[in-house]
Amino acid sequence: MKKTLYNKLIEVNGGFLMSPEVVGFSLLLIGVVLVVAKLIRIRFDIFSKFFLPSSVIAGLLLLLVGPEVMGQLITRIGRFEHLDYGFLTEEILRVFSTLPGLLINVIFAALFLGKRIPNIKQIWMTAGPQVSYGQTTAWGQYVFGILITMVLLVPLFNANPMSGALIEIAFEGGHGTSAGLAGTFEELGFEEGTDLALGLATVGVVSGVIFGVFLVNWGVRRQKTNFLKDPSSFDEAQLRGIVDIEDRKSSGVLTTSPESIEPLALHVGMIGVAVLLGRGILELLLMLENATWGADDGITIIAYLPLFPLAMLGGVILQVFLDKFDKFKLVDRDMITRLQGLALDFLIVSAIAALSLQVLGANIGIFLILALTGIVWNLTAFIVFAPRMIPKNWFERGIGDFGQSMGMTAAGLMLIRIVDSNQDTKALEAFGYKQLLFEPFVGGGLMTALSVPLIFNFGAWPVFVFALVVMVGWLLVGLFYFGRKDASEIT
Repeated sequence: MKKTLYNKLIEVNGGFLMSPEVVGFSLLLIGVVLVVAKLIRIRFDIFSKFFLPSSVIAGLLLLLVGPEVMGQLITRIGRFEHLDYGFLTEEILRVFSTLPGLLINVIFAALFLGKRIPNIKQIWMTAGPQVSYGQTTAWGQYVFGILITMVLLVPLFNANPMSGALIEIAFEGGHGTSAGLAGTFEELGFEEGTDLALGLATVGVVSGVIFGVFLVNWGVRRQKTNFLKDPSSFDEAQLRGIVDIEDRKSSGVLTTSPESIEPLALHVGMIGVAVLLGRGILELLLMLENATWGADDGITIIAYLPLFPLAMLGGVILQVFLDKFDKFKLVDRDMITRLQGLALDFLIVSAIAALSLQVLGANIGIFLILALTGIVWNLTAFIVFAPRMIPKNWFERGIGDFGQSMGMTAAGLMLIRIVDSNQDTKALEAFGYKQLLFEPFVGGGLMTALSVPLIFNFGAWPVFVFALVVMVGWLLVGLFYFGRKDASEIT
């Protein structure tokens, strides 16, 4: 089986051979290319019109100048052999391949830090309709992904049955989850899964923004939006992603005096504590598995579980502790969000830069069919089910979940801001609450992390049946519980 670029780079004497200078330069390179990508987004209207993130542009730039594009062209020319990695080097690619698996833990550990965990009833009555719609969409990605894989891709392309989980991993999970599962794919003998998932995640982000903007225009024309009447009302600064000077605000508050500890360092440390708590939980689960169902060559599932969903659980545990004992309120949510955003941008750039186009080309049929299946299902779920499951401001609330289901929470937030720029609805608040009952399970949660090991151990059809039952259950909750409520009953 052909190994991906990711796998080739990690197999260097059993580990990584990276000097601090190479690591530092690689991080600086990502920062520089992000600036270049932002300038490109400002300069060329096509990127700003469709709100394409600068991180995606930067990742594509590095992919173009790396071994998969420029390196291949130089090899075919037969000259400049020393540039077989393009303008990059093997060492830089090693760093790029390592970063996603590290940064995904930071992103998930920070999901709930700095925000008070509300009670379940408050979450349910505010975000319940979106939880049911989002869960239906996510589990439907498993249902249709596994179905199309087993009925069409396996017999036609000899695809790996684990391909059925890729739509949810890539679309709901995004680049971070796709890259974070690279080790799991490799251990289960599905090496091409990493590149397929990252490719699908890129398609998801781009098509999510394009179709999201299309849906906004469609909603305005069909009078389905309650507050946005003219999507062209966005000024030039908004389109280019620039905050007007008079609207700028602090991205965080200083909760400690810098002479005692730099507040940014404190918040990085808090994220580190959450990750370590997650690591401790993972080790305990591994001990439990080895002593019970995994003993004597039994079924092993936890052994393939990555750290990031448990890092998220570690963040929840830490935040519950802080809510109870931190009388000084040391953790500021805005600063945590900025650190999370920094990690996400660097993750996306490095993941796309290390993408193997050769693997995508060798599996192009599988790739295109999975991408089309995911896009069609997500569009159908939004147009057909969202208005029947969300009784209050369904378009404003549902469009955010559509953006998230295509691979990027940021895309969902962007679409909410387009249709509800003044926060006249509770779409943004409900979208945030929804994550508490959504992220722990799908979109990078436990089921996302376990889906591939479950298919590996039990086969695709049992996982399909399980996903179908859960999807139908959430669909019924949305249609017949929330869908029949009066809009006044939803907060």
